Amino acid sequence: MFTKITSLTSPRYEDFDWKAVLLILFLAALFIRFPFFFRDYIDRDESTFIIMGQSWVDGHLPYTQLWDLKPPVTFLFFAMVIKLFGKSFIAIRLFGTLVVALTSLFTYGIASKITSKKIAFWCAMFCVFFLSLFGSLQGVMSEHICTLFFVAGVFLLFLKTRRVWFFLTGLLFGLSLMSKLNMAYPVLILGLYLLWAGYRDRQLWSTLQNLFFMGLGTILIVLLTALPYYLEGNVPIWWQSIFEAPLAYSEGKFHSPLKTLPFLIVILGLLTAGFATKILNRHSRELQILTAIVVGILLSFMQAGKVNGHYLIQLYPFILIPFSMAVGKLPRPKKRYRPLLILLLALIPMESYLEYANVVSNKMEKGSFFNGEGIDVPNYIATHNLETKNIFFTEYHIGYWVLGESPPTKAATHPSNVIREEIFPYMENPRKTGMEELRYIMEVIQPKTLVARDGKKIFDKKLVEYNTYIDSYLEEHYTLIETVGRGLIYQRLE
Repeated sequence: MFTKITSLTSPRYEDFDWKAVLLILFLAALFIRFPFFFRDYIDRDESTFIIMGQSWVDGHLPYTQLWDLKPPVTFLFFAMVIKLFGKSFIAIRLFGTLVVALTSLFTYGIASKITSKKIAFWCAMFCVFFLSLFGSLQGVMSEHICTLFFVAGVFLLFLKTRRVWFFLTGLLFGLSLMSKLNMAYPVLILGLYLLWAGYRDRQLWSTLQNLFFMGLGTILIVLLTALPYYLEGNVPIWWQSIFEAPLAYSEGKFHSPLKTLPFLIVILGLLTAGFATKILNRHSRELQILTAIVVGILLSFMQAGKVNGHYLIQLYPFILIPFSMAVGKLPRPKKRYRPLLILLLALIPMESYLEYANVVSNKMEKGSFFNGEGIDVPNYIATHNLETKNIFFTEYHIGYWVLGESPPTKAATHPSNVIREEIFPYMENPRKTGMEELRYIMEVIQPKTLVARDGKKIFDKKLVEYNTYIDSYLEEHYTLIETVGRGLIYQRLE
Protein backbone atom coordinates (compact mmCIF):
# COMPACT_ATOMS: atom_id res chain seq x y z
CA MET A 1 0.00 0.00 0.00
CA PHE A 2 2.62 2.47 1.02
CA THR A 3 5.75 2.84 -1.04
CA LYS A 4 8.70 5.10 -0.50
CA ILE A 5 7.24 6.83 2.55
CA THR A 6 10.22 8.56 4.00
CA SER A 7 8.93 8.91 7.56
CA LEU A 8 5.81 9.02 9.68
CA THR A 9 6.18 12.74 10.23
CA SER A 10 6.95 13.62 6.62
CA PRO A 11 5.12 11.23 4.27
CA ARG A 12 5.32 11.46 0.52
CA TYR A 13 1.68 11.99 -0.36
CA GLU A 14 2.41 11.18 -4.01
CA ASP A 15 3.14 7.60 -2.97
CA PHE A 16 -0.25 6.97 -1.34
CA ASP A 17 -2.47 4.78 -3.48
CA TRP A 18 -6.26 4.89 -3.10
CA LYS A 19 -6.32 1.84 -0.83
CA ALA A 20 -3.88 3.49 1.58
CA VAL A 21 -5.91 6.69 1.59
CA LEU A 22 -9.14 4.77 2.19
CA LEU A 23 -7.58 2.85 5.08
CA ILE A 24 -6.34 6.06 6.74
CA LEU A 25 -9.69 7.81 6.26
CA PHE A 26 -11.65 4.81 7.57
CA LEU A 27 -9.44 4.49 10.66
CA ALA A 28 -9.77 8.22 11.35
CA ALA A 29 -13.56 8.05 10.91
CA LEU A 30 -13.75 4.93 13.09
CA PHE A 31 -11.72 6.55 15.88
CA ILE A 32 -13.93 9.64 15.86
CA ARG A 33 -17.27 7.86 15.52
CA PHE A 34 -16.68 4.63 17.50
CA PRO A 35 -17.77 5.85 20.97
CA PHE A 36 -21.09 6.92 19.44
CA PHE A 37 -21.79 3.35 18.29
CA PHE A 38 -23.27 2.76 21.75
CA ARG A 39 -25.48 5.84 22.00
CA ASP A 40 -29.25 5.30 21.83
CA TYR A 41 -29.75 8.07 19.34
CA ILE A 42 -27.80 11.07 18.20
CA ASP A 43 -30.45 12.76 16.09
CA ARG A 44 -34.20 12.14 16.08
CA ASP A 45 -34.16 11.77 12.30
CA GLU A 46 -31.77 8.82 12.52
CA SER A 47 -34.17 7.09 14.92
CA THR A 48 -37.00 7.63 12.42
CA PHE A 49 -34.93 6.17 9.58
CA ILE A 50 -34.21 3.08 11.67
CA ILE A 51 -37.92 2.62 12.44
CA MET A 52 -38.83 3.09 8.77
CA GLY A 53 -36.13 0.62 7.73
CA GLN A 54 -37.43 -1.96 10.22
CA SER A 55 -40.95 -1.51 8.85
CA TRP A 56 -39.64 -2.27 5.35
CA VAL A 57 -37.85 -5.38 6.66
CA ASP A 58 -41.17 -6.43 8.19
CA GLY A 59 -42.76 -6.30 4.74
CA HIS A 60 -44.26 -2.81 4.62
CA LEU A 61 -43.18 -0.40 1.89
CA PRO A 62 -42.24 3.09 3.12
CA TYR A 63 -45.23 5.43 3.53
CA THR A 64 -47.75 2.55 3.74
CA GLN A 65 -47.55 1.55 7.42
CA LEU A 66 -45.27 4.30 8.75
CA TRP A 67 -44.39 7.65 7.19
CA ASP A 68 -41.53 10.11 7.06
CA LEU A 69 -40.50 12.99 4.84
CA LYS A 70 -37.59 11.35 2.99
CA PRO A 71 -37.27 9.45 -0.30
CA PRO A 72 -37.07 5.63 -0.05
CA VAL A 73 -33.35 5.04 -0.71
CA THR A 74 -32.56 6.47 2.74
CA PHE A 75 -34.86 3.88 4.32
CA LEU A 76 -33.46 1.19 2.02
CA PHE A 77 -29.98 1.78 3.45
CA PHE A 78 -31.21 1.12 6.98
CA ALA A 79 -33.43 -1.75 5.89
CA MET A 80 -30.49 -3.52 4.24
CA VAL A 81 -28.30 -3.18 7.34
CA ILE A 82 -31.10 -4.41 9.61
CA LYS A 83 -31.92 -7.29 7.26
CA LEU A 84 -28.29 -8.44 7.23
CA PHE A 85 -27.31 -7.80 10.85
CA GLY A 86 -30.54 -7.58 12.81
CA LYS A 87 -31.24 -4.91 15.42
CA SER A 88 -27.71 -3.66 15.85
CA PHE A 89 -26.76 -0.08 16.66
CA ILE A 90 -23.15 -1.09 16.04
CA ALA A 91 -23.84 -2.34 12.50
CA ILE A 92 -25.77 0.80 11.56
CA ARG A 93 -23.10 3.14 12.92
CA LEU A 94 -20.29 1.03 11.39
CA PHE A 95 -21.83 1.32 7.94
CA GLY A 96 -22.26 5.03 8.61
CA THR A 97 -18.53 5.18 9.27
CA LEU A 98 -17.86 3.44 5.97
CA VAL A 99 -20.12 5.96 4.19
CA VAL A 100 -18.10 8.84 5.69
CA ALA A 101 -14.78 7.21 4.70
CA LEU A 102 -15.95 6.57 1.12
CA THR A 103 -17.34 10.09 0.77
CA SER A 104 -13.99 11.47 1.91
CA LEU A 105 -12.16 9.13 -0.48
CA PHE A 106 -14.17 10.41 -3.46
CA THR A 107 -13.54 13.95 -2.22
CA TYR A 108 -9.82 13.09 -2.28
CA GLY A 109 -10.22 11.76 -5.82
CA ILE A 110 -11.93 14.95 -7.01
CA ALA A 111 -9.43 17.23 -5.29
CA SER A 112 -6.44 15.30 -6.65
CA LYS A 113 -7.65 16.15 -10.18
CA ILE A 114 -7.37 19.86 -9.38
CA THR A 115 -4.57 20.25 -6.86
CA SER A 116 -1.69 18.38 -5.27
CA LYS A 117 -2.20 15.05 -3.53
CA LYS A 118 -1.04 16.59 -0.27
CA ILE A 119 -3.79 19.19 -0.30
CA ALA A 120 -6.27 16.57 -1.54
CA PHE A 121 -5.35 14.26 1.35
CA TRP A 122 -5.86 16.91 4.02
CA CYS A 123 -9.05 18.03 2.32
CA ALA A 124 -10.31 14.45 2.63
CA MET A 125 -9.18 14.23 6.24
CA PHE A 126 -11.07 17.39 7.16
CA CYS A 127 -14.02 15.97 5.27
CA VAL A 128 -13.97 13.11 7.79
CA PHE A 129 -13.94 15.65 10.62
CA PHE A 130 -16.74 17.80 9.27
CA LEU A 131 -18.93 14.81 8.40
CA SER A 132 -18.48 13.32 11.88
CA LEU A 133 -18.32 16.13 14.43
CA PHE A 134 -20.09 19.26 15.59
CA GLY A 135 -23.69 18.58 16.53
CA SER A 136 -25.61 15.48 15.52
CA LEU A 137 -23.33 14.33 12.71
CA GLN A 138 -22.09 11.23 14.56
CA GLY A 139 -25.36 9.55 13.64
CA VAL A 140 -26.22 8.22 10.19
CA MET A 141 -28.20 10.94 8.45
CA SER A 142 -29.92 11.03 5.07
CA GLU A 143 -27.38 13.72 4.13
CA HIS A 144 -24.54 11.25 4.64
CA ILE A 145 -26.17 8.78 2.25
CA CYS A 146 -27.14 11.23 -0.48
CA THR A 147 -23.76 12.99 -0.36
CA LEU A 148 -21.87 9.73 -0.87
CA PHE A 149 -23.80 9.01 -4.08
CA PHE A 150 -23.46 12.58 -5.29
CA VAL A 151 -19.72 12.86 -4.63
CA ALA A 152 -19.18 9.51 -6.37
CA GLY A 153 -21.12 10.83 -9.36
CA VAL A 154 -19.05 14.01 -9.52
CA PHE A 155 -15.87 11.94 -9.28
CA LEU A 156 -16.93 9.94 -12.37
CA LEU A 157 -17.75 13.21 -14.10
CA PHE A 158 -14.19 14.37 -13.49
CA LEU A 159 -12.65 11.05 -14.41
CA LYS A 160 -14.44 9.85 -17.54
CA THR A 161 -15.93 11.45 -20.65
CA ARG A 162 -17.59 8.54 -22.46
CA ARG A 163 -21.39 8.42 -22.50
CA VAL A 164 -21.60 5.20 -20.53
CA TRP A 165 -19.88 7.01 -17.65
CA PHE A 166 -22.37 9.86 -17.89
CA PHE A 167 -25.11 7.23 -17.60
CA LEU A 168 -23.44 5.80 -14.47
CA THR A 169 -23.09 9.34 -13.11
CA GLY A 170 -26.82 9.76 -13.68
CA LEU A 171 -27.52 6.55 -11.77
CA LEU A 172 -25.52 7.86 -8.82
CA PHE A 173 -27.27 11.22 -9.00
CA GLY A 174 -30.59 9.39 -9.05
CA LEU A 175 -29.65 7.45 -5.92
CA SER A 176 -28.63 10.74 -4.28
CA LEU A 177 -31.90 12.37 -5.30
CA MET A 178 -33.91 9.42 -3.97
CA SER A 179 -32.03 9.67 -0.67
CA LYS A 180 -32.81 13.37 -0.19
CA LEU A 181 -34.92 15.26 -2.67
CA ASN A 182 -33.18 18.63 -2.34
CA MET A 183 -30.25 17.20 -4.33
CA ALA A 184 -32.39 17.94 -7.39
CA TYR A 185 -31.14 21.53 -7.12
CA PRO A 186 -27.40 20.81 -7.56
CA VAL A 187 -28.24 18.26 -10.28
CA LEU A 188 -30.24 20.90 -12.15
CA ILE A 189 -27.67 23.70 -11.74
CA LEU A 190 -24.85 21.32 -12.74
CA GLY A 191 -26.78 20.32 -15.85
CA LEU A 192 -27.34 23.97 -16.79
CA TYR A 193 -23.64 24.71 -16.28
CA LEU A 194 -22.58 21.77 -18.47
CA LEU A 195 -25.02 22.92 -21.15
CA TRP A 196 -23.59 26.45 -21.04
CA ALA A 197 -20.01 25.14 -21.07
CA GLY A 198 -20.80 22.97 -24.08
CA TYR A 199 -22.19 25.97 -25.93
CA ARG A 200 -19.18 28.08 -24.91
CA ASP A 201 -16.71 25.45 -26.07
CA ARG A 202 -18.65 24.75 -29.30
CA GLN A 203 -19.43 21.20 -28.20
CA LEU A 204 -23.15 21.65 -27.74
CA TRP A 205 -24.28 18.51 -29.59
CA SER A 206 -21.83 16.29 -27.73
CA THR A 207 -22.85 17.90 -24.42
CA LEU A 208 -26.54 17.38 -25.16
CA GLN A 209 -25.90 13.69 -25.77
CA ASN A 210 -23.93 13.37 -22.54
CA LEU A 211 -26.64 15.16 -20.59
CA PHE A 212 -29.27 12.91 -22.17
CA PHE A 213 -27.51 9.80 -20.85
CA MET A 214 -26.93 11.41 -17.46
CA GLY A 215 -30.60 12.37 -17.26
CA LEU A 216 -31.61 8.89 -18.39
CA GLY A 217 -29.68 7.33 -15.52
CA THR A 218 -31.23 9.72 -13.00
CA ILE A 219 -34.78 9.14 -14.24
CA LEU A 220 -34.26 5.38 -14.29
CA ILE A 221 -33.47 5.33 -10.57
CA VAL A 222 -36.50 7.49 -9.81
CA LEU A 223 -38.75 5.13 -11.78
CA LEU A 224 -37.24 2.07 -10.12
CA THR A 225 -38.24 3.41 -6.71
CA ALA A 226 -41.82 3.63 -8.02
CA LEU A 227 -41.85 0.03 -9.27
CA PRO A 228 -42.70 -1.68 -5.92
CA TYR A 229 -45.61 0.74 -5.47
CA TYR A 230 -46.81 0.11 -9.02
CA LEU A 231 -46.80 -3.63 -8.36
CA GLU A 232 -48.92 -3.03 -5.25
CA GLY A 233 -51.20 -0.62 -7.11
CA ASN A 234 -50.30 2.30 -4.86
CA VAL A 235 -48.31 4.75 -6.98
CA PRO A 236 -50.18 7.81 -5.59
CA ILE A 237 -48.71 7.37 -2.09
CA TRP A 238 -45.24 7.20 -3.67
CA TRP A 239 -45.79 10.40 -5.65
CA GLN A 240 -47.42 12.31 -2.82
CA SER A 241 -44.86 11.31 -0.19
CA ILE A 242 -41.72 11.90 -2.26
CA PHE A 243 -42.60 14.93 -4.37
CA GLU A 244 -45.65 16.75 -3.03
CA ALA A 245 -45.11 16.50 0.72
CA PRO A 246 -41.60 18.12 0.75
CA LEU A 247 -42.97 21.15 -1.09
CA ALA A 248 -45.75 21.53 1.44
CA TYR A 249 -43.28 21.05 4.30
CA SER A 250 -40.95 23.77 3.00
CA GLU A 251 -43.86 26.20 3.03
CA GLY A 252 -44.52 25.50 6.73
CA LYS A 253 -44.85 28.29 9.25
CA PHE A 254 -41.39 27.77 10.80
CA HIS A 255 -39.50 28.11 7.50
CA SER A 256 -38.40 31.29 5.79
CA PRO A 257 -35.88 31.78 2.94
CA LEU A 258 -34.74 35.00 4.61
CA LYS A 259 -33.30 33.00 7.52
CA THR A 260 -30.80 31.37 5.15
CA LEU A 261 -29.55 34.57 3.49
CA PRO A 262 -26.69 35.40 5.92
CA PHE A 263 -25.23 31.91 5.52
CA LEU A 264 -25.60 32.02 1.73
CA ILE A 265 -23.96 35.44 1.53
CA VAL A 266 -20.94 34.28 3.55
CA ILE A 267 -20.32 31.14 1.46
CA LEU A 268 -20.83 32.83 -1.90
CA GLY A 269 -18.81 35.83 -0.71
CA LEU A 270 -15.83 33.61 0.14
CA LEU A 271 -15.99 31.87 -3.24
CA THR A 272 -16.30 35.19 -5.06
CA ALA A 273 -13.33 36.61 -3.13
CA GLY A 274 -11.27 33.53 -3.99
CA PHE A 275 -11.91 33.94 -7.70
CA ALA A 276 -11.59 37.74 -7.65
CA THR A 277 -8.19 37.63 -5.94
CA LYS A 278 -7.05 34.83 -8.29
CA ILE A 279 -6.34 32.56 -5.33
CA LEU A 280 -8.73 30.26 -7.17
CA ASN A 281 -8.50 29.92 -10.94
CA ARG A 282 -11.83 31.08 -12.30
CA HIS A 283 -11.04 29.47 -15.67
CA SER A 284 -10.75 25.99 -14.15
CA ARG A 285 -13.60 23.81 -15.44
CA GLU A 286 -13.39 21.64 -12.33
CA LEU A 287 -13.72 24.60 -9.96
CA GLN A 288 -16.59 25.94 -12.05
CA ILE A 289 -18.36 22.59 -11.66
CA LEU A 290 -17.83 22.64 -7.90
CA THR A 291 -19.13 26.21 -7.73
CA ALA A 292 -22.26 25.24 -9.69
CA ILE A 293 -22.87 22.40 -7.22
CA VAL A 294 -22.37 24.71 -4.23
CA VAL A 295 -24.83 27.21 -5.71
CA GLY A 296 -27.36 24.43 -6.26
CA ILE A 297 -27.05 23.20 -2.68
CA LEU A 298 -27.37 26.73 -1.32
CA LEU A 299 -30.51 27.25 -3.41
CA SER A 300 -31.96 24.10 -1.87
CA PHE A 301 -31.28 25.53 1.59
CA MET A 302 -33.08 28.70 0.62
CA GLN A 303 -36.04 26.72 -0.67
CA ALA A 304 -36.14 24.71 2.58
CA GLY A 305 -36.11 27.99 4.51
CA LYS A 306 -33.55 26.87 7.11
CA VAL A 307 -30.01 25.54 7.47
CA ASN A 308 -29.80 22.77 10.06
CA GLY A 309 -26.34 21.54 11.06
CA HIS A 310 -26.77 18.20 9.33
CA TYR A 311 -27.81 19.93 6.08
CA LEU A 312 -24.21 21.13 5.78
CA ILE A 313 -23.03 17.56 5.23
CA GLN A 314 -24.12 18.03 1.61
CA LEU A 315 -22.01 21.15 1.27
CA TYR A 316 -18.77 20.20 3.02
CA PRO A 317 -17.03 18.06 0.34
CA PHE A 318 -17.57 20.67 -2.37
CA ILE A 319 -16.64 23.74 -0.33
CA LEU A 320 -13.67 22.10 1.42
CA ILE A 321 -11.87 21.56 -1.89
CA PRO A 322 -11.59 25.24 -2.95
CA PHE A 323 -11.02 26.25 0.69
CA SER A 324 -8.15 23.75 1.01
CA MET A 325 -6.65 24.99 -2.24
CA ALA A 326 -6.76 28.56 -0.94
CA VAL A 327 -5.16 27.57 2.38
CA GLY A 328 -2.51 25.60 0.47
CA LYS A 329 -1.30 28.85 -1.10
CA LEU A 330 -0.59 30.42 2.28
CA PRO A 331 3.04 30.48 3.49
CA ARG A 332 4.07 27.32 5.30
CA PRO A 333 4.04 27.78 9.11
CA LYS A 334 7.40 28.11 10.78
CA LYS A 335 8.75 24.99 12.45
CA ARG A 336 8.28 26.39 15.94
CA TYR A 337 4.51 26.66 15.32
CA ARG A 338 4.07 23.11 14.05
CA PRO A 339 3.68 21.49 17.50
CA LEU A 340 0.86 23.96 18.17
CA LEU A 341 -0.81 23.00 14.90
CA ILE A 342 -0.49 19.30 15.76
CA LEU A 343 -2.04 19.99 19.16
CA LEU A 344 -4.95 21.88 17.59
CA LEU A 345 -5.47 19.01 15.15
CA ALA A 346 -5.51 16.53 18.02
CA LEU A 347 -8.11 18.63 19.87
CA ILE A 348 -10.60 18.68 16.98
CA PRO A 349 -12.29 15.38 18.01
CA MET A 350 -12.97 16.66 21.55
CA GLU A 351 -16.57 15.42 21.31
CA SER A 352 -15.23 11.92 20.71
CA TYR A 353 -12.90 12.04 23.72
CA LEU A 354 -15.81 13.09 25.93
CA GLU A 355 -17.98 10.31 24.54
CA TYR A 356 -15.26 7.71 25.16
CA ALA A 357 -15.30 8.81 28.80
CA ASN A 358 -19.10 8.63 28.85
CA VAL A 359 -19.08 5.07 27.48
CA VAL A 360 -16.55 3.91 30.07
CA SER A 361 -18.48 5.66 32.86
CA ASN A 362 -21.74 4.03 31.78
CA LYS A 363 -20.09 0.61 31.70
CA MET A 364 -18.79 1.07 35.24
CA GLU A 365 -22.09 2.39 36.61
CA LYS A 366 -24.65 0.30 34.71
CA GLY A 367 -22.68 -2.64 33.37
CA SER A 368 -23.31 -1.82 29.71
CA PHE A 369 -21.51 0.14 27.03
CA PHE A 370 -24.87 1.07 25.48
CA ASN A 371 -26.23 4.24 26.98
CA GLY A 372 -28.99 6.80 26.75
CA GLU A 373 -32.64 7.03 27.68
CA GLY A 374 -33.63 5.54 24.33
CA ILE A 375 -32.14 2.28 25.64
CA ASP A 376 -32.59 2.64 29.42
CA VAL A 377 -36.29 3.60 29.27
CA PRO A 378 -37.30 0.61 27.06
CA ASN A 379 -35.22 -1.67 29.30
CA TYR A 380 -37.14 -0.40 32.34
CA ILE A 381 -40.47 -0.87 30.54
CA ALA A 382 -39.54 -4.42 29.51
CA THR A 383 -38.19 -5.54 32.90
CA HIS A 384 -41.24 -4.14 34.74
CA ASN A 385 -43.70 -5.65 32.24
CA LEU A 386 -45.38 -2.35 31.43
CA GLU A 387 -47.97 -2.29 28.66
CA THR A 388 -46.31 -1.59 25.30
CA LYS A 389 -49.30 -1.93 22.96
CA ASN A 390 -49.94 1.50 21.43
CA ILE A 391 -47.12 2.97 23.54
CA PHE A 392 -46.48 6.62 22.68
CA PHE A 393 -42.93 7.97 22.70
CA THR A 394 -43.07 11.78 22.56
CA GLU A 395 -39.29 11.63 23.02
CA TYR A 396 -36.66 8.87 22.64
CA HIS A 397 -38.78 7.25 19.92
CA ILE A 398 -35.93 4.87 19.06
CA GLY A 399 -37.61 3.01 21.93
CA TYR A 400 -40.19 1.67 19.45
CA TRP A 401 -37.38 -0.21 17.72
CA VAL A 402 -35.81 -1.44 20.95
CA LEU A 403 -39.17 -2.79 22.17
CA GLY A 404 -40.27 -4.17 18.79
CA GLU A 405 -43.33 -1.92 18.67
CA SER A 406 -44.72 0.58 16.14
CA PRO A 407 -45.84 4.18 16.65
CA PRO A 408 -49.58 4.57 17.36
CA THR A 409 -50.27 6.33 14.03
CA LYS A 410 -48.49 7.13 10.76
CA ALA A 411 -48.13 10.77 11.76
CA ALA A 412 -46.45 9.78 15.03
CA THR A 413 -43.56 7.96 13.32
CA HIS A 414 -41.48 11.07 13.91
CA PRO A 415 -42.91 12.79 17.03
CA SER A 416 -42.76 16.27 15.49
CA ASN A 417 -44.89 15.20 12.51
CA VAL A 418 -47.94 14.98 14.78
CA ILE A 419 -48.36 18.75 14.52
CA ARG A 420 -47.21 19.21 10.89
CA GLU A 421 -50.71 19.25 9.48
CA GLU A 422 -49.54 20.69 6.16
CA ILE A 423 -48.22 17.24 5.23
CA PHE A 424 -51.20 15.21 6.49
CA PRO A 425 -52.93 15.01 3.08
CA TYR A 426 -49.83 13.48 1.49
CA MET A 427 -49.51 10.67 4.03
CA GLU A 428 -53.21 9.84 3.54
CA ASN A 429 -53.94 10.74 7.13
CA PRO A 430 -57.69 10.77 7.91
CA ARG A 431 -57.26 13.58 10.47
CA LYS A 432 -57.02 17.08 9.07
CA THR A 433 -55.32 19.04 11.85
CA GLY A 434 -52.51 18.42 14.31
CA MET A 435 -54.81 18.90 17.29
CA GLU A 436 -57.26 16.39 15.85
CA GLU A 437 -54.38 13.91 15.45
CA LEU A 438 -53.17 14.47 19.00
CA ARG A 439 -56.68 14.07 20.41
CA TYR A 440 -57.11 10.87 18.41
CA ILE A 441 -53.92 9.40 19.89
CA MET A 442 -54.67 10.42 23.47
CA GLU A 443 -58.47 9.99 23.60
CA VAL A 444 -59.20 7.21 21.10
CA ILE A 445 -56.08 5.04 21.00
CA GLN A 446 -55.40 5.85 24.67
CA PRO A 447 -51.82 4.56 25.00
CA LYS A 448 -51.33 2.80 28.33
CA THR A 449 -47.70 3.99 28.49
CA LEU A 450 -46.34 7.37 27.41
CA VAL A 451 -42.72 8.54 27.46
CA ALA A 452 -41.65 12.18 27.65
CA ARG A 453 -38.51 14.09 28.54
CA ASP A 454 -37.85 15.87 31.81
CA GLY A 455 -37.28 19.61 31.49
CA LYS A 456 -38.60 19.82 27.93
CA LYS A 457 -42.02 20.62 26.56
CA ILE A 458 -43.51 17.80 24.52
CA PHE A 459 -44.01 20.13 21.56
CA ASP A 460 -42.19 23.26 20.46
CA LYS A 461 -42.66 25.95 23.10
CA LYS A 462 -44.27 28.18 20.47
CA LEU A 463 -47.13 25.67 20.18
CA VAL A 464 -48.92 26.79 23.33
CA GLU A 465 -52.25 25.16 22.41
CA TYR A 466 -50.72 21.70 21.93
CA ASN A 467 -48.63 21.85 25.10
CA THR A 468 -51.54 23.13 27.19
CA TYR A 469 -53.76 20.30 25.98
CA ILE A 470 -51.32 17.44 26.51
CA ASP A 471 -50.04 18.77 29.86
CA SER A 472 -53.58 18.96 31.26
CA TYR A 473 -54.50 15.60 29.75
CA LEU A 474 -51.48 13.91 31.32
CA GLU A 475 -52.28 15.48 34.66
CA GLU A 476 -55.85 14.19 34.55
CA HIS A 477 -55.43 10.74 32.98
CA TYR A 478 -51.84 9.65 33.66
CA THR A 479 -49.50 9.20 36.58
CA LEU A 480 -45.71 9.47 36.49
CA ILE A 481 -44.43 6.08 37.67
CA GLU A 482 -40.71 6.45 37.07
CA THR A 483 -37.97 8.80 35.93
CA VAL A 484 -35.12 7.06 34.13
CA GLY A 485 -32.34 9.55 33.51
CA ARG A 486 -34.26 12.35 31.86
CA GLY A 487 -36.95 10.00 30.59
CA LEU A 488 -40.39 10.33 32.15
CA ILE A 489 -42.55 7.18 32.08
CA TYR A 490 -46.27 7.79 32.46
CA GLN A 491 -48.90 5.10 33.06
CA ARG A 492 -52.55 5.65 32.14
CA LEU A 493 -54.97 5.67 35.08
CA GLU A 494 -57.68 3.03 35.00
